[in-house]
Amino acid sequence: MRFVADHVLVKVPATSANLGPGFDSLGLALDLWDQVEARAVPGPTRVRVRGEGAGVLPEDSRHLVVRAAHRALEVAGAPPVGLELDCLNAIPQSKGLGSSASAVAAGALIARGLIENPKAMNAGRVFALTTDFEGHPDNAAPAVFGGATIAWMGADYHTPRAAHLAVHPDVRAVVLLPDFTVATAVARAALPERVPHRDAVFNASRSALLVHALTVEPALLLEATEDRLHQPYRSEVMPRTAELVAALRREGLAAVISGAGPSVLVLTTDPGAVPEPAGWRWRAVGLAAHGGTVARLRERPPLKSAG
Repeated sequence: MRFVADHVLVKVPATSANLGPGFDSLGLALDLWDQVEARAVPGPTRVRVRGEGAGVLPEDSRHLVVRAAHRALEVAGAPPVGLELDCLNAIPQSKGLGSSASAVAAGALIARGLIENPKAMNAGRVFALTTDFEGHPDNAAPAVFGGATIAWMGADYHTPRAAHLAVHPDVRAVVLLPDFTVATAVARAALPERVPHRDAVFNASRSALLVHALTVEPALLLEATEDRLHQPYRSEVMPRTAELVAALRREGLAAVISGAGPSVLVLTTDPGAVPEPAGWRWRAVGLAAHGGTVARLRERPPLKSAG
């Protein structure tokens, strides 16, 4: 596989997974984008990070975008290459907004832009590679395909699948960002190995109802986002998040833990009705109709400001 470009620009949206009851299945792409300008170079890999994660994320071959790009090039049958990345990040790190899935998707899209045959790293392969890095497809699907998605693993437990939902035009999202982080591994470790059958049935009904509420009847969002499968258990490792979710729901707002937390996502038809709690950063965000994109560049344009 030959390279036909050495300079590409990738954009990938933030995502929110689970949406309450749809654990490891439902996801939503948000209009909040990371941008990566990438050059293929003969020398060593170098990374510049601006915006979210600056001064914290690695700036060499350990960077997740680099690791994903190298893996995607290998899968596509392309030779290894050094990379220079200029990352302009708008997606908060370790806040439950899919920053790692977006980084992996960005790496795969960089590979698509560089190689002769983009079909060797088409959307399906980008989705599969992102799922492989993530371990489950709920964040990967909206990062790659955009909009609201239902994601699942095939009967072989190895092949990720996804279906796209047409979200009702009145549905909006508000993200409440805390001043603390919770590692995904910690949030996962809080979950039990088994749950009561009645709770599994409860979540199955709410997940089905949430698909209807998102696409047809937003008035049902509050009831449709009820969950007994993961959020009650995660309250032990993120009590402030759990308290905020409970308080907002008492006010009739469809609030959930965003992904593995600790951010809170509110699905609403009236963003102005969502308060800004003390100690939390309020942000109304649109829904991203499409997923990650890649453009081949001939000249080096300045990147726009994050956000």
